[in-house]
Amino acid sequence: MTKACMFDLDGTILYTLDSIARAGNRMLRELGFPAQPLEDYRDYCGDGADQLVARALVKAKGYIPENVEAGQVLYRMFLAEDPLFKVVPYSGMKDALDALKASGIKIFVFSNKPDDSAKKAVIGAYGPLYFDEIRGQRNGFPAKPSPEGALEMLNKYQIKAEECFYIGDMGIDIKTGKNAGMPAVGVLWGYRDREELETYGADYIIGKPEELLPLVVPGISV
Repeated sequence: MTKACMFDLDGTILYTLDSIARAGNRMLRELGFPAQPLEDYRDYCGDGADQLVARALVKAKGYIPENVEAGQVLYRMFLAEDPLFKVVPYSGMKDALDALKASGIKIFVFSNKPDDSAKKAVIGAYGPLYFDEIRGQRNGFPAKPSPEGALEMLNKYQIKAEECFYIGDMGIDIKTGKNAGMPAVGVLWGYRDREELETYGADYIIGKPEELLPLVVPGISV
């Protein structure tokens, strides 16, 4: 029986691309490099803040160790200053989450976004205490696709991996779910495409949030 759903953040429960690009481009300009197009940040994000900074600097032709180190500090600072810039829940997501909660399903967020910004974004968009737990990338835990942080969260609630779905929009999310032993659901409304989700072996692929409901609780609907 399914007891929980664990969600990626960026591109899954929230549209955040403008906020990510804004922080990334402020970082680049601060270091003396040109801003990059908004759509390019679809490819930069997903693997954590450090990888995003590195990818943006490569594209801006500014990739040297000193810039990477400074950029990582600047990006986190700029993102934390305004993590809700143009951030909105995806259409239908709140209704789907409400239905899951009403059915007794616990809902978690597990993201590679820096932990403080992840919490600010989710709480700002959905309100406090809406999710059972929100975790971003934290010191002492490896980034996704390592399952370590996800499994630690499940253990806290005495939930087995096979009793929880992992839901995300990128291959790294599918890999995270698989590494943890969770059924992995890929979503098509985020920052990557069906081909990537299929390549990483998504157990299910859905095009709308409400399509998650019958996978988790048979017979449920919004």
